[in-house]
Amino acid sequence: MTLLAAKTVFWLALAAVTYTYFGYALLLFICYGLAQVRRDLQYVGNRRDRRRVDLDDAELPPVTMFFTAYNEEEHLREKLRNTLELDYPKNKLHVVVVSDGSTDRTNKILREVRDRRFEIVLQPTRAGKATALKIAVERGRHGIFVLSDSSTIFAPDALRKLVRHFADPAIGAVCGALSFEANPESRQTEGVYWKYETALRLMEARLGATLTPSGAIYAVRGEAYAPPSPDALVDDIVTLMHIRRQGYRVHYDPEARAVDYPAASVAGEFRRRVRISTGSFRALPGLLRVPMTGFTALAFFSHKLMRWLAPLFLLLLLGSNLFLLRDRTYAAALAVQAALLLWAALGWLFRTHLVRVRFALIAYFLVAMNLAFLVGLVRSFGGRKESAW
Repeated sequence: MTLLAAKTVFWLALAAVTYTYFGYALLLFICYGLAQVRRDLQYVGNRRDRRRVDLDDAELPPVTMFFTAYNEEEHLREKLRNTLELDYPKNKLHVVVVSDGSTDRTNKILREVRDRRFEIVLQPTRAGKATALKIAVERGRHGIFVLSDSSTIFAPDALRKLVRHFADPAIGAVCGALSFEANPESRQTEGVYWKYETALRLMEARLGATLTPSGAIYAVRGEAYAPPSPDALVDDIVTLMHIRRQGYRVHYDPEARAVDYPAASVAGEFRRRVRISTGSFRALPGLLRVPMTGFTALAFFSHKLMRWLAPLFLLLLLGSNLFLLRDRTYAAALAVQAALLLWAALGWLFRTHLVRVRFALIAYFLVAMNLAFLVGLVRSFGGRKESAW
């Protein structure tokens, strides 16, 4: 590599990484602020209420809630109890639960369900989440589908908040807000990252550019929904893009709240991110064909595509830097990268001792997540189409 080529790669890679993690957030904040000012001025001018009002019981539409389970005995009873306690008319709620070949006590717990609102399907063999979801959706009775996970706990009014937006026929999907019941390690890793991610999603939503629902809490118009293919690993983003392709709008409601449980460790989150990234890269050709205009296109490029490719930019940054060590500026840049990698390595080695030290595990988490996307990219080119959980 020539000196000029190395410098070019270095600065382009640095610009890409900086934009992905900092520049886009700043741009988003500026656009969000301008949009908020414009809406405030419009409100001052016409005094119309901008908030979507809640519906009373008579106005609420009937809904079918779906969740699938594979070996979910730890949180399943709590999920079933939470569903029974939701503030929604009993005669307008239908719940379909599919156990995907579970081998623990999941099936035993589901067999104990006696409430008539529930429809339980026990699959004898494991076929993957997408197949289980397809089986569930085929049993949907109502025009609004609510999708959740078997460990996700809804706020009592979450269903009401989600479905109130479907009074607008242009709305095809509504995404809720998810938070996590943090454990000591996730509080210092996933918890910090999720606050950053949630802020981005909220600002994107205010600009009409909601891209990805939390698969744990979102609702879709039944006529616009298409079950994911059996080998799909990221059914949530594929579902939203399919709905956008039909011309519907996607809305985000931060008042529709739910709580979930994160992976117990960064290692567990790493495995989950590998699966997500593999599915994301496999779905990418189809996602690129979805018509996106304005800020939605920018958000997809910046928040999704650039984030997925960030590990490649980081490798190019490090690799090109090695050719430029004679210059003090580049030597200092390499020292910074080495320090960050050392920080990550120390976080991995001493993670049990550092879980209560604020931000001590951030570098470890970020390196692990970027490595997960790199592994997912490699796996996406493989012929094996696993769809397991």
